[in-house]
Parts: sequence; structure tokens; C-alpha cells
Amino acid sequence: MGEIDIEGYLTLKDRSKDVIISGGSNIYPREVEEVLLQHDGILEASVVGRPHADWGEEVISFIVCTPGTSVSEDELEKLCLDNIARFKRPKKYHFVDALPKNNYGKVLKTELREMLE
Repeated sequence: MGEIDIEGYLTLKDRSKDVIISGGSNIYPREVEEVLLQHDGILEASVVGRPHADWGEEVISFIVCTPGTSVSEDELEKLCLDNIARFKRPKKYHFVDALPKNNYGKVLKTELREMLE
């Protein structure tokens, strides 16, 4: 999915199957992941949607910390609130040792969604 600006340039936002729809708003996981990766203590981050009774979906993040560091949820909340809209911030941060990936190194978001069930 993407958008074309006034000058005619196409900017790719994310894959349509990964877009999180919460309260009628589109949330692009890549945008949230890029904010999370600004933290020095985060090595990898991936964001998926989890079904929510009132909002449709809610944002859930999976975080791999840089070895030898620790990151608190409060730090990540502040980082997100300072850089993206409140409704886009993750509602839960799962700290994991590694993200599931395929042979090409792409994060398997389907497996992350299964971990939430």
C-alpha cells in the first residue's frame, strides 16, 4: 500500500495484509516499527494487529533487545507518544529473544499472530 504526493512521487507504506485497522483508522506497522527502532536498546521490532472487541484490532509489538541491555515499557511508551499518534502506539510490548524469520530473513508475522492466540 502506498500514497502519491502532490509531485507525483509514490511512497510505499506497507503490505496491505499487514495493515492494522483500529477504530476505522489504518495503522502501518512499518511506521510504528521505525519509531521503536529509534531506541538504542532495541535490536529488532515487529508489530502486528490483535483482534479487539471494540476497536477491530489493537497494535501489539514484539521486541528483541540489544544484547546486554534492558528496555522498559515506560521508555517505549514515551518514545511512541513523542513520535506517533497516541492511537498508533502498541498496547502491549512482548520482549522476545528472537523474531521468527523465513530463509530470506523476513519476519513471519503470521507466526507472531499465532503466538498471541
